Amino acid sequence: MLIQMKVFGLAIDPVTNTPIVILKDLQEKRALPIWIGLFEASAIATQLEKIDLSRPMTHDLLHDILKALDVNVTKIVINDLKNNTFFAVIHILSSGNTIVVDSRPSDAIALALRANAPIFVDEKVIEKSTSISSQKQASDLSKYSSDELKDFLEGMSREDFGKYKM
Repeated sequence: MLIQMKVFGLAIDPVTNTPIVILKDLQEKRALPIWIGLFEASAIATQLEKIDLSRPMTHDLLHDILKALDVNVTKIVINDLKNNTFFAVIHILSSGNTIVVDSRPSDAIALALRANAPIFVDEKVIEKSTSISSQKQASDLSKYSSDELKDFLEGMSREDFGKYKM
């Protein structure tokens, strides 16, 4: 079953200084943290903040190309989690045909934000991700149970994200 989610904000892992995009379901009851790269975090942040750059960045360029070709991003789906790596697909509509393209979640999210496309997460991914302390960056987080970390993330408010709040 797919759960629609939204980008709740960006945070920095205090242990590794790695960016994290936080997705929350529409009722804000479940959270999904995804560790991402710096460039992807920047692409997401510029879109969240509605910053117009003088030249298109990679995700802007891709979105512009798709629009010029009359291709629409209909949704993205974060569909798997294997060995602490998230997987996603982008659903695009071209001439009445749906095409599904493999993607990193961070790139799919950056594109979805530009295309105003919904973001979905497969429920099995949310279930697999409940062991947050097993993330590759989480050495200091291992002292907390996965339930404690899950409760912490789900209890975060918009103010916890500073200038990247939604």
